[in-house]
Amino acid sequence: MTSLWLATARDIGTDEFADQARYDEVIVGGGLTGLVTALLFARAGKRVVVLESRFVGAVATGNTSAKLSLLQGSHLQNVKRHTYQAIVQAYVDGNRAGQQWMLDYAAERDIPVQRRDAVSYAGTPDGTETVEREFRVARSVGLDVRLKAELDLPFPTFGAVVLPDQAQFDPMDVLGALVTDIRELGGIIVENARVTGVAARGGPGGCARVRTAQGDVFADHVLLTTGTPILDRGLYFAKLKPQRSYVTSYTVPGPIPLDMYLSVDSPSRSLRTAAGTGIGTGTGTGTGTGSAAGSAERTGEELLVGGNGHVTGRAESAQARVDDLQQWTERYFPGAELTHSWSAQDYETPHRVPFVGYLPRGRGRIYLATGYDKWGMTNAVTAALTLVSDILGDSPDWAQTMHHRVTLPAAIGSGIGSGAAVGWWAVKGWAGALTGLRVDALQQPHERSGVMGRAGLHPVGVSTVDGATCAVSGICPHLGGVLNWNDAETSWDCPLHGSRFSSTGALLEGPATRDLRPR
Repeated sequence: MTSLWLATARDIGTDEFADQARYDEVIVGGGLTGLVTALLFARAGKRVVVLESRFVGAVATGNTSAKLSLLQGSHLQNVKRHTYQAIVQAYVDGNRAGQQWMLDYAAERDIPVQRRDAVSYAGTPDGTETVEREFRVARSVGLDVRLKAELDLPFPTFGAVVLPDQAQFDPMDVLGALVTDIRELGGIIVENARVTGVAARGGPGGCARVRTAQGDVFADHVLLTTGTPILDRGLYFAKLKPQRSYVTSYTVPGPIPLDMYLSVDSPSRSLRTAAGTGIGTGTGTGTGTGSAAGSAERTGEELLVGGNGHVTGRAESAQARVDDLQQWTERYFPGAELTHSWSAQDYETPHRVPFVGYLPRGRGRIYLATGYDKWGMTNAVTAALTLVSDILGDSPDWAQTMHHRVTLPAAIGSGIGSGAAVGWWAVKGWAGALTGLRVDALQQPHERSGVMGRAGLHPVGVSTVDGATCAVSGICPHLGGVLNWNDAETSWDCPLHGSRFSSTGALLEGPATRDLRPR
């Protein structure tokens, strides 16, 4: 599955890795958070390197729906339900700062941006109350929202809350501009540089040592801007719920809605438009040292339809969810032809606001940003502004408020529930693996299929992709969860904390730092 954004080749490339080099700031992760953070530090005169384990934009940023909006479905009421009013206000103020920074940057760099209304709508009668609650919460924090009883859409709706003049763009346009600006200021961006560990020394003359597959580098600070932290200290992997959701893009012969729509109820549906490639089915995978593979030219407008999310590794069939999006689109937009389908992974925190700041037991040298809950275009920039101000000083009021939030019982209960689900899936996975068939008794999987067997007491995943059958360890190297097959993306996914691996065992994302071993 390749996203519309990654289907067009971009000449981003990679710099050389310098073993034993010393920097002021090492940023781990080449997505929007990491690159904005790197640019802000470079502008402040810092020596900066970005280490990306795959290629720039490989994970969340290159697979987002790319809505730059302060109205975020029913998210504001979820934040209030798990925190309190001051945190909701600080969250919106921070997102507003992030949104304005991005709009200003896009204007400076002539990056195309489409201004659109953001619409959170009820897709069922039961969703009407949710719309009204979101309206009240949004009004309480100063958003100029309005209620609308009817929408001009080809499918049923039952009221909506609307926030005018929000924005959408191609996220890879932004990443490409950021890379250019960082390099012009002396920053370095290294792809295929997987970070495997960080050790920090405090006090005068101390530093952080960053271990990678290519060697070690040193820095005053290390900033973890991956989707979920790759270090287990602080146990953030246990505080996050990994969520996988899907997006499909279409050419449509008739008119398509121009604004950005998101349902507040189930089944989830997200809509926006984008300049499309107009060709291909998007079933390949970006490879190489550049940010994406492919050579299609962007032409015309396409309709993007997303939704059907689930906790990573826990869907019976991911492909069935993609098929459902396509069937829904073809029903309400006759003649729609699929051009691309893809998915992204986001992380939900117990209190529904991101974790941004210093990492415990990091001796003041390791920082993190995670938990954007599907709203990374604003939250990524907000996180970058927070991280840089934490280190350089002069933190804005909204960042100070977020740093000093109090964890309420609702958030504690949410975290306990997520932890219990992880435990249940751990037991379920091992019980199924140990009572399953031995590997030598398995039939060869059909194309794009994977099955779990065992070699003695060791789970083994066997799959067939592009005609090649491959067997790998079925145990996630992070904390030993038994993996499940993702039939939409031909990957092995961990139902515990969201690590994902290709059919051949290559690490794709998540808290794990090692590939699966071949069996």
